[in-house]
Amino acid sequence: MDIDVVIAGAGPNGLLLAAELRLAGVRPIVLERLPERSNEQRANGLVGQVARALDRRGLAEPLGGDPGGPIPRPEYIFAAMRLPLQLIDDNPIYILPSPQPKIEAVLEERALELGADLRRGHELAGFTQDEDGVTVEVAGPDGPYALRAKFLVGADGGRSRTRKLAGIDFVGVTNDAMVSRLGHASIPAEYFDPASGVLRIPGYGDIPPFMHHRSDRGLFVYAPFPGRQPLVSTGEWNESDAGEMTFEELQASVDRVLGVHLPLIQESEFVRRNVGGNTRIADRFRAGRVLLVGDAAHVHSAMGGPGLNLGLQDVLNLGWKLAAEVQGWAPEGLLDTYESERRPVGERVVMQTQAQSALVAPGPEVTALRKVFAELLTEPATVQHIADLISGADIRYFDGPHPLIGRSVPDLTVDGVRLAEILRSGRPVLLDLLEGSPYASHANERVDLVTGRGEQQVAMLIRPDGYVAWAADDAAASEGLQAALAKWFQVRNLTSATT
Repeated sequence: MDIDVVIAGAGPNGLLLAAELRLAGVRPIVLERLPERSNEQRANGLVGQVARALDRRGLAEPLGGDPGGPIPRPEYIFAAMRLPLQLIDDNPIYILPSPQPKIEAVLEERALELGADLRRGHELAGFTQDEDGVTVEVAGPDGPYALRAKFLVGADGGRSRTRKLAGIDFVGVTNDAMVSRLGHASIPAEYFDPASGVLRIPGYGDIPPFMHHRSDRGLFVYAPFPGRQPLVSTGEWNESDAGEMTFEELQASVDRVLGVHLPLIQESEFVRRNVGGNTRIADRFRAGRVLLVGDAAHVHSAMGGPGLNLGLQDVLNLGWKLAAEVQGWAPEGLLDTYESERRPVGERVVMQTQAQSALVAPGPEVTALRKVFAELLTEPATVQHIADLISGADIRYFDGPHPLIGRSVPDLTVDGVRLAEILRSGRPVLLDLLEGSPYASHANERVDLVTGRGEQQVAMLIRPDGYVAWAADDAAASEGLQAALAKWFQVRNLTSATT
């Protein structure tokens, strides 16, 4: 069997998975039905802990991040309400403001650089699986052909053919109440405060850029992206217009939502109308040798921008586990932990996006509820809870005696080098910053040992996805390390050494 994994879909999730598998020495083929990369503006950046996760692969800076690592955003919104992040000490909301075409270009470059086989214009047509592998039927530009692989991963979006062919149910609801409209449009300069960029609209009031703004009639967003065409978007709870979307329809929607006329200047022919939306999650993320990631496994409201934060971290969780299974060293049940760890995260994203959608709906009752909620958002503990929820910083895959166990590894430096740079190989790391260094003379072909001095005295076993499998604050407290090495990496011969 020449192919290890076939990936259906070359969006951000499929491309990152290809790169992760290549880092681990696994051979993927990526099938993409489109003959070339799409320029569709489906996402405008990455929000949350995914920025830190991609920094650990050296991808944050190419996506527009700071060379010294992602910086938390000083303000954000929840359900079109300002989230006063200055009230909290631990701000987990990082943002990489990068348009989806650029995200896909960067991830494609990385996957190809690492040796992935990307086949554009080749579409998954069907598959059969048995105990040993998956036979994938492909519709290619030169006719149909078949591939034999050990696993198939569906990264082919909310309408995933992979999921449907695998017989996996997509459980949830469809809500047709909201109509969203968007287009490339600018706003006359006289409506701007030059110091803050805030829109000052006579007869209405001030609206900050890039933030969802709710009126009693709907939602409005103005996003003046530097170096590219600005976007105007609305959301209304009304019947959809019939026929093809027009710029005049967008203008009328803006005026209805705000209750005053705000003149728009058309910047391109691009306009789009979306009616309703789905909130669904696959009833299982794995069917034998077929797995799902990203929108193929879950879809939800885009409120707050959680989609790529969720999907790309699915990929980082799955990639190393799938590679271990392909290479034959995976501990028993390792691949099953992909679903047991990521499905609860998907459920929380579904929950919080549904809550945000409810809080932006029109009506005086919702307005009253928002006033109560705004009062709660003056409390630091509430702000921390919401910030952790929407960023994914509240993820703890499993408990342990140390507070770091099961959580994303904190940002540290080791002898002046950022830990994010040390983790870029995608290998497990036993990090020892304890005086006495009980593991300093140990070397292992599966787990890298890193020793040195840092901001805190700690030892950690870090998984390739950046989550802590074991931790201790004392050189003598190695209890649980052997079990963690065996559980996650099938390493059973670690012996401590005293320096």
